[in-house]
Amino acid sequence: MTTLPDTPAQANQVDPAERTVMTRETRVMCDGGEGPLGHPAVYLSIRPDVGEEICPYCSRRFVLDRGDRAA
Repeated sequence: MTTLPDTPAQANQVDPAERTVMTRETRVMCDGGEGPLGHPAVYLSIRPDVGEEICPYCSRRFVLDRGDRAA
């Protein structure tokens, strides 16, 4: 059986690491990722000098993976 949050505020208390998406693209799309429970699709541009963008609807964080990590 699935336990639902007691309040809507608890539904938004998700670990920030789970809301972070690493990408090599500077243009990304976010729709909330929950099918009909998501939000309207928005297209975000990640400025290379900033390196990240946050969805205004769901606060999902898109981080530019610059590929400079050691293998």
